[in-house]
Order: sequence, then structure tokens, then C-alpha cells
Amino acid sequence: MRLRNEGTWDRTARVVVGLALLYAGWQILSGPLALGALAVGAIAVVTGAVGFCPAYALFGCSTRDAKA
Repeated sequence: MRLRNEGTWDRTARVVVGLALLYAGWQILSGPLALGALAVGAIAVVTGAVGFCPAYALFGCSTRDAKA
């Protein structure tokens, strides 16, 4: 059984924002702020690609369409 609790728009937004944070952390920022941006960006890209958010599961919410 495949768990998914993110809708298409949520997944797309996570990947786009995650990639922007990864770019900023790698090219623009420095020090602890860069490490934070890289960590948050990586988490956002992975959860967006997989379609599952552990925080959503913990609180019992979902952005996935009810029909799916």
C-alpha cells in the first residue's frame, strides 16, 4: 500500500520552493543560514517527490483530493 497525503498543487509547490532553497543555500547564502536552507530544501524536495509528509500524517490532515 502506498501512502500519499499531498495533493498535486502541494507537491508542485514543495518541489519548486525546495529547489529554490537548495539553490540559495548552495550559491547565495553562507554559514548556518546556508545549511538551514539546504536542509529545509532537501526535505521539501523529497516529500514533494514522494507525496508523503510525516507532519501531515502526525496531525491527520491531507491536501490530496478525496476522489483519488
